[in-house]
Amino acid sequence: QVQLVESGGGLVQAGGSLRLSCVASRRTFSSYAKAWFRQAPGKVREFVAAISGTGDITYYADSVKGRFTISRDNAKNTVYLQMNSLKPEDTAVYYCAAGFQTTYLDDYDYWGQGTQVTVSS
Repeated sequence: QVQLVESGGGLVQAGGSLRLSCVASRRTFSSYAKAWFRQAPGKVREFVAAISGTGDITYYADSVKGRFTISRDNAKNTVYLQMNSLKPEDTAVYYCAAGFQTTYLDDYDYWGQGTQVTVSS
């Protein structure tokens, strides 16, 4: 039943970079909108970034603008989140999602299991 699998999380120092990947199990997901959310301990799950099915539209949370970049490689059925200039407040479990609509809302149809990102100071 798992449709999306995240990878690439880990422990990095503040100012460092990571690239998260999310592989879709079905080729049809290539045309779906994709998004990244994150949830830190004691916090609600929050929107990070989204990309339209065609890749021409992207949305970012204000907290990550200028530092994170969402992209997709439809040939690999994969969406990426390049995270630069990481801060300790970026520490969270990161989830990828897919759906018919490109939105910052928690309205996606499919979700991955999450990957841990920890940023030390």
